[in-house]
Amino acid sequence: MAHKPNVAIVGGGIAGLTLAIGLLKHDVPITLYEAAARFGEIGAGVGFGPNSVRAMTLLDPEIKEGFLRRKTANQWPSHEKLWFSCRVGDARYKFPEGSQVGDLVCDVEFTNPNSRGGVHRAHFLDEMVKLVPEELSRFGKKLVDVEEAGDGSGDVVLKFADGTKAQHTAVIGCDGIKSRTREILLGKDDPAARAVFSGKYAYRGLVPMEKAMELLGEEKAVNSQLYFGYHGHVLTFPIEKGKTMNVVAFASRSAWPSKDWVVHTTKDEMLEDFAEWGSTVHSIISLMQKPDIWALFNHPPASTYHKKRICILGDAAHASTPHQGAGAGMAIEDAYILANLVGDAVKAGTGVAGLETAFEAYDLVRRPRTQNLVETSREASMLYDFELEGDDLEAIERNIRNRMGWIWDVNLPAELERARAIVKCRK
Repeated sequence: MAHKPNVAIVGGGIAGLTLAIGLLKHDVPITLYEAAARFGEIGAGVGFGPNSVRAMTLLDPEIKEGFLRRKTANQWPSHEKLWFSCRVGDARYKFPEGSQVGDLVCDVEFTNPNSRGGVHRAHFLDEMVKLVPEELSRFGKKLVDVEEAGDGSGDVVLKFADGTKAQHTAVIGCDGIKSRTREILLGKDDPAARAVFSGKYAYRGLVPMEKAMELLGEEKAVNSQLYFGYHGHVLTFPIEKGKTMNVVAFASRSAWPSKDWVVHTTKDEMLEDFAEWGSTVHSIISLMQKPDIWALFNHPPASTYHKKRICILGDAAHASTPHQGAGAGMAIEDAYILANLVGDAVKAGTGVAGLETAFEAYDLVRRPRTQNLVETSREASMLYDFELEGDDLEAIERNIRNRMGWIWDVNLPAELERARAIVKCRK
């Protein structure tokens, strides 16, 4: 490989764009392929913890600046350190004398409250798009297959649904939970090739803050809240500089019968799911105008995140449920580690072997941490839904206070040096 490698990135969401920005900082030639006609994100609000914002800064300070322009945290200064205020929202809970539905159970604080917040997914994506030159993106490119080039170069050839092909030194799949790159890498018969239903589904919505405050009161509307219940929970947090309250209401079922992961339902059916909850949750549900159900899937643990010149990152590698608010942040961490390792290989001129070693080191360092997130996120949903510690609020409080530190407090430069040590050992 006498010339610089040209890396294909498949997928133009948060994962693909952050990786693209990171690789460009290391002067690695890229082309970004997106199946849609333009960049865009489905969903509404997304939260980023301190680890996520550190990863943004390490990748490119301009990513962090874009996030800060758009981010929203709790609106009361007295609540600025809080991740969530936790309450019981289910009226079936046997409250002790003197307490009632909606009373505070505990406040969970961030370890570094100055670098975190919620943001509308599409708005954050808009900020990142500015950092990727327009000519490097190709739209309407749905990946169908990847095969080895027939010219003896060992390159990968990407085949797209529109009949076109593209040849690159390597491909990194950032194509989300339904990743075609993952299927190609692991093989269609691997049980981990496709996501599985987590047993949870969610209603999502955006509520104008004025309406939210009118029904809930200012404190609960403008600051992040988590309401526990039996086989369900509800969370709310402010986005769009406090103009909007983001709502996600979770419920449970044993199987997902539909081939579609997002299905329309009625307002009555949505209200029925929370009929036995208290007035606060009823008010929240009543404000949600689009009763769509989002099935929550996650990936079984993959045996590897790379194979020769194919690599996967973000949700394509370790799609998680959202119950610890860390899935998107893990993708940004991935991008920081992988962009640096690929940049090192290109700078050192170690050829294809160096690129494949970079993929291997990334896999060895990132796979344990990210797969642990998938498992602990499923566990967190059980905790909030009175399925892990039952409805023992003291046990729940102990658990919830101790479960996020390993995510938020990671030393990312140390993780990178560990990966670099692996590369050095492989030389």
